[in-house]
Amino acid sequence: MMTSEEQLMKQYLTYLHVERGLSENTRQAYERDLRQLQSFLKQRGTDFTGCEGNDLFLFLLKWKDIGRAPRTIARCNATLRGFFVFLLNEGQRNDNPSTYLVTPKLNQPLPKVLSEGTMDKLLQAGEESDLSLRDLAMLEVLYSTGLRVSELIGLRLADVSLDVGYVRCLGKGSKERIVPLGEPAVRAVEGYLNGLRNRLCGKGKSDILFLNVHGRPLTRQGMVYILKKWGKNHNLERTISPHMFRHSFATHLLDHGADLRSVQEMLGHADIATTQIYTHLTRKHLVDVFKKAHPRAD
Repeated sequence: MMTSEEQLMKQYLTYLHVERGLSENTRQAYERDLRQLQSFLKQRGTDFTGCEGNDLFLFLLKWKDIGRAPRTIARCNATLRGFFVFLLNEGQRNDNPSTYLVTPKLNQPLPKVLSEGTMDKLLQAGEESDLSLRDLAMLEVLYSTGLRVSELIGLRLADVSLDVGYVRCLGKGSKERIVPLGEPAVRAVEGYLNGLRNRLCGKGKSDILFLNVHGRPLTRQGMVYILKKWGKNHNLERTISPHMFRHSFATHLLDHGADLRSVQEMLGHADIATTQIYTHLTRKHLVDVFKKAHPRAD
């Protein structure tokens, strides 16, 4: 039988899905935070409806003491704030013990970006194999659209319009957006679809665009493995990740004069402040160019 605390967590997670439209990965992270809080409060002889602000403060302090990253603590802080506001609104509490929690300051690192030369090197055909056709198509789509890896592996056949040149995807909060697809990406996807995908699918009826060797949708782990292998085959010294393609997409667009609002829309950012991080990269690039080229830079 489900306990009252389990019911409260279930109701909150349902609220995050239905009302807030948060992704499954985010909901899972929130659930892990709450379960750890539940265990901590039990050791202190209290629970979600009876705990006080000091209990929550000590919980976050414990996370800091065991070396949790500031970003992780900040996310947990957001979990607690949202959960206790929910309990207050639902009449499960008459106060909010998370009101005075302090979020640790974050030094936001600049995104890791691949140079245009490195990207050109990566987007060359790999070894002559069937799977290389699929892998190249995925990389071309990643760089051409700036999709998140979850959006890429979730693409369905109907989401890609090769004749017009665009993809349709569902981003965070189940928000749909349309992103242009460049000609090299169109050609690469066509090459993958012309025979290989049907062989991967076999007798199945999957409508997912990119499939693994078993005819099933690729996973995040599978995509990371493919990129690692692709980078090794192309003699790339650094390890590459799917998000590097997204960062490179945005940075290269801005380097070539794209406006911030358009990049924001293509990335699917709800807040333009999230997109502005890439302007720091382009400014840094301009400073580097100036220092190398101007006779009186030093």
